[in-house]
Amino acid sequence: MDMLFAKLPGIEKGSVWLAGAGPGDPGLLTLLVAKALSEADVIVYDALVNDECLKLARADAMLEYAGKRGGKPSVKQRDISLRLVDLAREGHRVLRLKGGDPFVFGRGGEEALTLVQHGIPFRIVPGITAGIGGLAYAGIPVTHREINHAVTFLTGHDSSGIVPDRIDWEALGRGSPVIVMYMAMKHIGQISANLIAAGRSADEPVAFVCNAATPEQQVLETTLARAEADVEASGLQPPAIVVIGEVVRFRKGMDWLGAMSGRQLTTEGLMPDYPKAAE
Repeated sequence: MDMLFAKLPGIEKGSVWLAGAGPGDPGLLTLLVAKALSEADVIVYDALVNDECLKLARADAMLEYAGKRGGKPSVKQRDISLRLVDLAREGHRVLRLKGGDPFVFGRGGEEALTLVQHGIPFRIVPGITAGIGGLAYAGIPVTHREINHAVTFLTGHDSSGIVPDRIDWEALGRGSPVIVMYMAMKHIGQISANLIAAGRSADEPVAFVCNAATPEQQVLETTLARAEADVEASGLQPPAIVVIGEVVRFRKGMDWLGAMSGRQLTTEGLMPDYPKAAE
């Protein structure tokens, strides 16, 4: 491992790495991020970064929390971006660590452009986004060739905190068999109504995956029509990833994490012509 690390690029002084820590499980960190954690002078991290990941930091590294959680007081995005500039100008090796992937609803693009405007060298280190990795930990494939040849990722609210008004719900309802939503739990009632009005079946399966890829992971399976009532009754809280589509049904055959706790998996009823196991 040390030989492999030695061959990987390192953070240079006066530069910033914008990196993704994945959806929760520290084992999903990339090697580049693990090396960056061991080298960075300053780590500016988000609310969704698992504390276990931060244990890989240097003992003398400075850790700065810059989490943004819906409905709670948080640092303004502009201030975070400019803080990265200041730290780099002071000559630090800076790791900006985000949950998931920095370029998937992670505001990494805004931070990168700020660095460009101020002449700060940077590197982008992709991470496993929750819309793929988090669903995999719930036993839900984001694609299946018998179900969907397209998938749409969208955010449940815009910068003002409301459901984005620039989404063409009719086109989305017709054109995307699977829809994966970030930060959508708060507005799931309106989103569900929009999709049903656009022609989606009220009985279409929906899953909420909360605290994905962590020991606290919880999964709620419901339908488009019942999503708002069921999530309210469940008491589940964000962070959550929400998926709409027939791929949710595959969870009963692919919930590998549940199987480790004794849940029985089955392929019965998943596909009409699903291949049977060899005798």
